[in-house]
Amino acid sequence: MFTSQSKIRVRYAETDQMGVVYHSHYFQYFEVARAEAIRELGFTYADMERTGVIMPVIEVQCRYLRPALYDDLLTVKVILKELPLHHKIEFHQEVYNEKAELLVTGRVVLYFMEAKTMKRTTMPEKLQEKLQPFFR
Repeated sequence: MFTSQSKIRVRYAETDQMGVVYHSHYFQYFEVARAEAIRELGFTYADMERTGVIMPVIEVQCRYLRPALYDDLLTVKVILKELPLHHKIEFHQEVYNEKAELLVTGRVVLYFMEAKTMKRTTMPEKLQEKLQPFFR
């Protein structure tokens, strides 16, 4: 299993009139944390695109348990429970506040696709090599 954590400070523009994070911003937090998790492995989305592979989101689920507030420092956790063996990768995500309270859980499914043909493909070999040690 691969896990990673990123810190994100809630900006004023991401909140509603009550100072609560607007629900759709969690999807951006998830994306930032996923990109940083891949970067931690020594690989980036830009590296992947240079191989001709893109990763569109095909499904998102989110469960809101507690509100995040303006200026909170959030910890966004990324969990990859299985090493993808085909075209699909599934990230589980959790958002915590500074009191370590679980605020939000999410699940994001992406496909590996050839950018030119828009056909499904497998994970780039370089990324698979980076993830493999976490799944032995």
